[in-house]
Amino acid sequence: MADTKRDYYEVLGVDKGADDAAIKSAYRKLAKQYHPDLHPGDKEAEAKFKEVNEAYTILSDAEKRAAYDRYGHAAFDPSMGGGGGGGGTGFGGFGGFDMGDIFSSFFGGGGASRRTARMDGEDVALRVYLSFDEAFAGVKRDVKFDRIEKCADCGGTGAEKGSKIETCSVCKGRGTVITQRQTLLGMMQSEQTCQACRGTGKTIKNPCKNCRGSGYVKLTKTLEVSIPAGIDDGQRIVLRGQGNAGRNGGAPGDLLIEVRVRPHELFERRGSNLYCEVPITFTDAALGAEIEVPTMTGKTRFTIPEGTQSGTEFTVKGQGMPSVSSKRKGDLIFAVTVEVPKGLSSGQKKILQEFAKSCGDGNNAKRSSFLKRFLKK
Repeated sequence: MADTKRDYYEVLGVDKGADDAAIKSAYRKLAKQYHPDLHPGDKEAEAKFKEVNEAYTILSDAEKRAAYDRYGHAAFDPSMGGGGGGGGTGFGGFGGFDMGDIFSSFFGGGGASRRTARMDGEDVALRVYLSFDEAFAGVKRDVKFDRIEKCADCGGTGAEKGSKIETCSVCKGRGTVITQRQTLLGMMQSEQTCQACRGTGKTIKNPCKNCRGSGYVKLTKTLEVSIPAGIDDGQRIVLRGQGNAGRNGGAPGDLLIEVRVRPHELFERRGSNLYCEVPITFTDAALGAEIEVPTMTGKTRFTIPEGTQSGTEFTVKGQGMPSVSSKRKGDLIFAVTVEVPKGLSSGQKKILQEFAKSCGDGNNAKRSSFLKRFLKK
């Protein structure tokens, strides 16, 4: 059956000769991009996040990467080992011999190295909701979130204060044990993770009661976050080092804050500009007038020319949204809508009828042009 999995190097977007730093950098970027906390309910993002993690698990481990480079996905497929039924004679049908053991004898178990290797902490993601006015002015907001920290009682050792951490008597501190098994190539040695110490090479007789021997605890943290003026809906604030603690000297993860801005009742944001509609009277449109235009900080006065048509847009410079990265502000762009009066009295109607007769077609250029084009057809 053909292998349907994507190439791990392709998944991370790196070359086959990429070094550890490039692989790690690519993984962190993609893990943040597809993290489930940022895409709740998105099955496609969840699948990509799992695929990225699977690729990094293999390519970040020297032994596993060597096995993958030599045998591809088959190196880690349980179905390719012995006991798979059917008595096949292909790669996986070696009648009782475990290919997993053969790979282990060549490349080692890798369990201990993973447990003792430097591991950076995972990022923590949360969402903050702001009003439109808060996004315009900027605001300080207390955010509460859970993160993994070193246990304060034991300092991350996992042992009660005053108690000793001893070298594992089974593996003698190596974290792995050597076993022998008959394979296709004869009697082979296999290096496996020590089950007594779970690959750490240490045993704790008196585990810390606070963290139950893990050395880490989940705590609720509250931080005051400064959200800059002009932040847009969907933008993120990254607080370096405020995520989960790293292990074995690894760096802590980051806190990723996604900002969601609620809509405004008058204004619509498009980039750094603000848009709104301003209703004006028929008289103001015909004669021109100085009108009041709302802004985010109050109101301003603006003069519209006589003969202004409904839908005409005007710009008020510097009354838009502030920029997060500079002191510049966008513009306020408003469109006027001419309000046609309703409920006219008989006297008012008579005046308008006389006004219309006095205008004729000369004051209605668009209507006259339309009728001329229509009559030609």
